[in-house]
Amino acid sequence: MTRLAAIVLGSAAGGGFPQWNCRCPTCRLAWAGDARARPRTQTSLAVTGDGESWVLINAAPDLPQQVRQSPALHPASGTRGSPIKAVILTGAEIDQAAGLLSLRERESFSLYATAATHAALAGNAMFAALVPDLVLRHVVLPGEPITLPGRLQAQLFMVPGKVPLYLEADDPETAVESAVNVGVELAAADARIVFIPGAAAITTAMMERLGRADVVFFDGTLFRDDEMLASGTGSKTGRRMGHMPIAGEGGSLATLEAVRGRRIYLHINNTNPILIDGSPERREVERHGWEVAEDAMKVLL
Repeated sequence: MTRLAAIVLGSAAGGGFPQWNCRCPTCRLAWAGDARARPRTQTSLAVTGDGESWVLINAAPDLPQQVRQSPALHPASGTRGSPIKAVILTGAEIDQAAGLLSLRERESFSLYATAATHAALAGNAMFAALVPDLVLRHVVLPGEPITLPGRLQAQLFMVPGKVPLYLEADDPETAVESAVNVGVELAAADARIVFIPGAAAITTAMMERLGRADVVFFDGTLFRDDEMLASGTGSKTGRRMGHMPIAGEGGSLATLEAVRGRRIYLHINNTNPILIDGSPERREVERHGWEVAEDAMKVLL
C-alpha cells in the first residue's frame, strides 16, 4: 500500500543545538540538561511512500548519528545494504551536503540536485569519494517531475535565497530566486509534503504549492530578524543570511497564516527561543497553529 511517511532526522540549523561553541541563553539551557530545551541535530528529512525504500532530503553532517537513531534506516539483510536509495539536495551548504561523505562506503544510491548544486559539489575534490559508478548523479530542472524510489513523486522548485556561504562574494544577493536554493514537493498517492528549509521570501508560486500540501516543513531559522545581532552571536540579520524571520512584518507567521495544511518549523537556529518548551515565542507559534520539529518526529499521511 502506498502511504507517504516522513521522519525528521534533524531539525536544527547549521551547527546543531546546542551549538558546540555557544552559550547563548538557549544553548545554556541545553548544556545544563534542561528538559525544556532538547538537543537537536542539523536538518534532514527521510521520506518513503512504501515503507521500504527511503529518500533523504539533504545529508547533514550528523547523518551517521541520525541513521543510528532511526531503525527504519538500518541495514536489514545481507552483509551490506541500506534502505536509503536516494538523496535530494536543496542546496550545497555544508549542513545540507557534508553528510554525503558518510555515504561513501560503496553503497549504490541516486543523488538528485540542480545543476548549480552539482557544480558546487564537483568543485570540491572530496566528493569524488562518491564514485560515479555507484552514486548516480541526476541533474534536475526546477519544476521537472521526478520519479523516486519508494513510490514517490517529486519536484524541486526555486525559492528566494542565496549561494552557499563558502561561495559568497563581498555583496551577495540574498533573496534572489534561482536554482542554487530550492524546495521539494513530494507526493505518494493523494498525500503531499512540501519541504523548504531556507527561504528569504515567499513567492506567489510558492504559496500555491504550500496551499495544496498536507504537511509543510518550513524555514524556522530565526524568530526575529535581528536575533543574532541582539544576542551577540553574529553580525548578520536573518534576511542577510537568506532566511526570513518567523515574527514581525513580512515574517512567515503572518505570511503563511492562510495555509491550511499541517505546518511545522524546522532548520531552527540555536538562538531561537521557540526551541524552549513553554517560552512566549513557542506559545506564539503554537497559538497560530504551528508545530516545532524535533529529531525523530514522525509524520504519516
